[in-house]
This record gives sequence, structure tokens and C-alpha cells, in this order.
Amino acid sequence: MPAMRLNWKGLAAAAAMTVAAHAATAAVPLPALGANPAEVSVSGLSAGGFAAVQLHVAYSATFKRGAGVVAGGPYYCAEGSVLNATGRCMTHSTSIPVSSLVSTTNSWAASGAIDPVSNMSGSKVYMFSGTSDNTVKQPVMDDLKTYYQSFVPAANIVYKNNIGAGHAMVTDDYGSACSTTAAPYINNCGFDLAGEILTQLYGPLNPRNNGTLGGTFTEFNQSEFITGHGVAATGWIYVPQACTTTSCRVHLVLHGCKQNYTDVGDQYVKKTGYNRWADTNNIILIYPQTSTAATNSCWDWWGYDNANYAKKSGPQMVALKAMVDRVVSTGGGSSLPAPTGVGTSGATSSSMTIAWTSVSGASGYNVYRGGSQVNSAAVTGTSYTDTGLAPSTSYSWTVAALDANGAAGAMSAAATGTTSADNGGGGTCYTASNYTHTIAGRAYALWGLTYAYGSGQSMGLWNIYAITTLKQTGPNYYVIGSC
Repeated sequence: MPAMRLNWKGLAAAAAMTVAAHAATAAVPLPALGANPAEVSVSGLSAGGFAAVQLHVAYSATFKRGAGVVAGGPYYCAEGSVLNATGRCMTHSTSIPVSSLVSTTNSWAASGAIDPVSNMSGSKVYMFSGTSDNTVKQPVMDDLKTYYQSFVPAANIVYKNNIGAGHAMVTDDYGSACSTTAAPYINNCGFDLAGEILTQLYGPLNPRNNGTLGGTFTEFNQSEFITGHGVAATGWIYVPQACTTTSCRVHLVLHGCKQNYTDVGDQYVKKTGYNRWADTNNIILIYPQTSTAATNSCWDWWGYDNANYAKKSGPQMVALKAMVDRVVSTGGGSSLPAPTGVGTSGATSSSMTIAWTSVSGASGYNVYRGGSQVNSAAVTGTSYTDTGLAPSTSYSWTVAALDANGAAGAMSAAATGTTSADNGGGGTCYTASNYTHTIAGRAYALWGLTYAYGSGQSMGLWNIYAITTLKQTGPNYYVIGSC
């Protein structure tokens, strides 16, 4: 994926503290637009490309139109192993067992873990691999083509692999030099890749709008579909003007690693070329976003979050499908306004109380810290005490009201607060090597360094020689300190 080097499976979910400043803006519920369920497709780059394949295969009854895959690989390529992910699925250092992956696909479909493979026979696939891409090398994409040929007619597959592009989403007028592999991982190669993908999936299109777009960009609340699991509190949707009155197509666009809103701003959402085609062809675009808590901001395609990551039951998979279902539906979400008067008080070394003004018609409230929901059940009052925090640390909280059906309304403005200093009492301390801490689940490793779970505090090098004392201040929450 863009600059994608993966750390140990199971230790990656807390790779960084979630950045909440942007997510704190008032996001609205994803709208129900009555889009055409027969006209749904997906595309993605890198980790997003692998995830696009996962969605297309596992939910083939939903993504009927097919998938666009840029620098991705075969379904379930990693088989739950980070070593497979960074090896055969990226550098092709060993061969990918395509026939075995096909067998797994058929077996899972037979058991109901994924949709019937027969759904793919009527879909389309567009594949792109740059000749200068040394992150996900072309033999991986060659194997993806072989994999797809077991389920999709050869005439329905297009594979473009003769442009000197680096590891990036390719455009015809925006981004870095074509052969570059560097942030924001959008390259100007004089080739309109978004247009080619959408044309393959939907057939001949009207000319794109190169002027001012007529539709609207909306930041929507992802937290009603999923909290945590490496997914941000908000995502983006582009709705052409005609789609407010006409049943439109839906295309889900998945960014690559290090390409979410925190990493590159709105460049992937607004500069990759999809919107100008969508504007003149009645295509609604959903741009889901990972959070910085995801490993390198990647979508899960090797199991860093959940062992069922590639099946219909995978948490990220369920959430992404639910977003499409909402846009296809004619109702859902909540029109309740954002709570006001949100503030913090009562700081201790490990807790903070958040309070707000009641919202008329609300049946309860959800509270989010850094974009992730912290309450396990709806809060019926107008205050909540968040625990398990680190001492002397600043946090940000937002609140959303719930309607009678439990759907969340618009998210409030953020309220920030800083916990007090630790007085040295309470908690349980563990003194061990950084390696031992990771094995025990108190810390995780990333880029050769070690970080405490929960607080994300840096502990130094990941090895058996660096010794650190960690204090547990809450469930799965550790800080550097002493008891």
C-alpha cells in the first residue's frame, strides 16, 4: 500500500492515537437516497484495492457491477498472515497459491460465509498496475487476473499494465510525477484512471464535467455503522444534483494506506478524478475513511483487526456494506440535531466527565473519544464519565443524539480536556522488556519501536534489552509510570 510496511498481526490495531480535530466537526447521518441496488460497484488503491476485491467477492450480491483494482491482489491473498501480506502479496517473493485461494472462495461461498460465486459471472473488473510500482509488484496483479478468471468471464476483465506509474492512484492532470511512489500517492501520468474504471464498470459514459461540480460533498457520520476497528468517525459522500430526485448508481471508493483525510486532507476525495465523471453520469460516490488507529491507515486485508476480515462477518466489511445499503435505501439515519453545550469537568488522572444540553426527541446519546464510541449502552442522561485515560493527557470528545430507533444524529462540536497528573497511587505495574510487553498484550510494535496500548506512549526500541515499567490505568490501557 502507499509506503505500506506492516507490523505484527494482532498488535497493529492501536498503531497510533486517533486524531479527533477534524472528526469533531458536526457530521450528518449518511443519507438514504433510494439509489439503484443493481448499479453498485467498488474500487480501491493498494490496501483499498485488496479491500475492494474482498467486498466484490464476499458481497457479490451487492457489488453487482464489479470492481476496479489498482495495485491490489487476489482475494484472501494474505490468509491472515502479515508475513504473507508483506511477502508474496506485495513483493511476490514467493508464489501466491491462486488455486488454493479459489478453493477457499468456493468453500466459503458454499458455507454461506460469503455470497454465491455465481453472482460474479455478470460483473466487470478493471485492473491497473504501474510498471514502476515496486510496492505491489505486477506479478501480484497478474495472479489477481488469474484468480478472477475462475469467476468472471475473460471478456469482462480489463488489465492495464503498460504505464510507468509508481505506487499511486493515476490521473491525467493532478499529482506527482508518474513514476513516483510518495505521499499523497496520486500521480499525474496523463491517464484518466478513474474514468477508465467507471467506464469499464458502467459502460459508455457522458463526458466528464471539467468545470464547477453541480453536486454536493457531505461529511457523514461513520460511527453509526462502526466504532473503532481502525475506522474514522466520519467519511465523505459526493451526490450529483440529479441524484436528489433520480435513482442513481453507487460507487464505493477506498483509499490506500496513508491516504485518509488525516494523512492527505481531501486530496483522495477530490483530486483523483472520480467526481467529475460522477457529476454527469448520476453516480453517487461514497468515500469511507480509516482512522490513524488503523495500521498505517490501511483497510484490513490481512487480519490486523479481525480474523474474519475477508468474510461477510468482518467488522470493516459489515460497516462498508451497511453504508451502501443506507444509500440504496429510502429511509434511515436520524435527523436529530447535534447536541450543544458540550463540555468537560471533573478531571482525574484516569477519567473525565463530559456533559451536554439535552436534545428534544432524543432517546439517548452516544459519546465518542477521538471518533470512537466509548459508551457500551446508550447514555440516557446528559453526562458521561469516561475512564481508562492516561494522566496529563489531552483528549477530545463529541456527542450524538439517538432517535427512537437508535440511529445517531449529527455529531456535536468537540470538547477537549486534560487529565490530571498521576499521584503515583493505584493501578498495577509491570516491569519487563519491550518484547515481553508486546507478547503479553500490553504494548504493540511498529517500525521497530514499541508503544503502550491505550495511551500510545513511545517506549523505545522493540527488543529484549529495553526495559520499561507500564502502569495499567484502565481496561487494556497502559501508561509509562510506576505504582
